[in-house]
Amino acid sequence: MEETPTVSEAVANVLKTLAPGDVQLFPVSIEGDADPFFVVNATKVIDCIDEARCREVHHYDKDDPSPTYPGEYNWIYGLRIDPSKTEGAQVFRLKKFKVAFIVSEDVKNALEAVGNLGVSFERVTGLPPT
Repeated sequence: MEETPTVSEAVANVLKTLAPGDVQLFPVSIEGDADPFFVVNATKVIDCIDEARCREVHHYDKDDPSPTYPGEYNWIYGLRIDPSKTEGAQVFRLKKFKVAFIVSEDVKNALEAVGNLGVSFERVTGLPPT
């Protein structure tokens, strides 16, 4: 199951400003916390994994007991995407590896300016580190 980000109002405002066509934001409340929070749904799912540039890819086996993920990746190390296939999206999920939540460099920079996110960013373009 994909992880669904729950974010602060400040993060939601960044996404609303920089990626309005790429996300849906659903207000939620967290018991014991008066601050507003939002569940983020990336509305775009793009087939842009550059398997040849990834360090290591693992597909689900054909005889995997879970038929939920046919043709999808079990895991990818050194994930790389082909930016020419992202259709200009600022925020998206990957078609066959939906656990990855991809944001553009502009969105990353704006999110880092918010601070204290509890997430880390990894570059997914260019050559993977060795």
